[in-house]
Amino acid sequence: QMQFVESGGGLAQAGGSLNLSCQTSGNIFSLYSVGWYRHTTGNQRALVAAITNDGGTTYDESVKGRFAISRDDAKNTVSLQMLNLKSEDTAVYYCNYPGAVIGGVAHWGPGTQVTVSS
Repeated sequence: QMQFVESGGGLAQAGGSLNLSCQTSGNIFSLYSVGWYRHTTGNQRALVAAITNDGGTTYDESVKGRFAISRDDAKNTVSLQMLNLKSEDTAVYYCNYPGAVIGGVAHWGPGTQVTVSS
């Protein structure tokens, strides 16, 4: 099974920035939309940003204007630039194919922890 591996998380101060990266294997990455999700204790995993296979992007209102998603199909990677971080951005961040998530067949990687101190 193909799995995503996330990296780049850490501790940041409010107003600071982090860059997350996610890589997967296989040869289907370029064919599908891919998204970044975040999960906090007691809540469901939520989609915060997605990018289509032709580069179209969508963002949750809570991160619009602060986060930027990008992809490199040659490297099977998707990145998330996080600016002007807020304490409410604290979460474990994951990437996956939204189609697989909606279809209930997504395989999740280990995620990367982002902690924002105020």
